[in-house]
Amino acid sequence: MPVYFHNEDVKLEVNSSELSKWIKSAVSSLGYLVGDLNVIFCSDEHLKEINIKYLNHDYYTDIITFDYSEKKLINGDLFISTDRIKENSSINKVKFIVELYRVIIHGVLHLCGFNDKTSAEKKVIREKEDYFLSLINC
Repeated sequence: MPVYFHNEDVKLEVNSSELSKWIKSAVSSLGYLVGDLNVIFCSDEHLKEINIKYLNHDYYTDIITFDYSEKKLINGDLFISTDRIKENSSINKVKFIVELYRVIIHGVLHLCGFNDKTSAEKKVIREKEDYFLSLINC
């Protein structure tokens, strides 16, 4: 199945074919298959509303991942704030596209069972992000 890219209340053009192939390759290398995967780009305010409504968190974030996966078939919705990506890319002194791809693969890694609650988990997920970023031209 393809990966679907949507714009909620923002307009962001991405190379959906390249990104879809990259995501599927990453997922496959981890022993999973892509089922129904949506990447939804939105504003800070839209994502904050989702954060409040569904997670009871009253703050801005760069991504919220809704996981509907079944065994080795990943299904989910990745809501991504392009406002956060822009700000974080500036703070981290990386290109917008690099930060965007990092956040996308971060959400995908969550769908594949990776967590980032502890410092050890954060180290592992960051290494995976770096590895998969090295495989795409951004």
